[in-house]
Amino acid sequence: MVTGGSFEGERRSGEVVSGNDWQGVRKDDCTRLDVRLLLKTMDDALIVMTCQCLRSGSVEALAKLDRGEAVDPAGYYFRFIALFETSAPKYDWINRIVAVGIGERLADGPLYDVFEVL
Repeated sequence: MVTGGSFEGERRSGEVVSGNDWQGVRKDDCTRLDVRLLLKTMDDALIVMTCQCLRSGSVEALAKLDRGEAVDPAGYYFRFIALFETSAPKYDWINRIVAVGIGERLADGPLYDVFEVL
């Protein structure tokens, strides 16, 4: 369960209202995450962000992540694709983009860097 957070970028910023993530560990020890977030912009528009993520790394790095310990993000792979949905006219453009990103798992939650694919 995602209970909060924030986001900021060139064209929008705001808070993470709520969300959830579902995780599955594959036979090759790669974790697949399905993340759904409800974002609220500073001007009260609602945006749904859906991410499909893959996270993998050495046995040691993954064990540290599972224990909530800090791991240098260069020591594991955490990448995702993202899609967005909104009915807010000001942010209608976001309904027609695909984004990719790099994730980092911190002790207090994930940190995502998101980039629009041009």
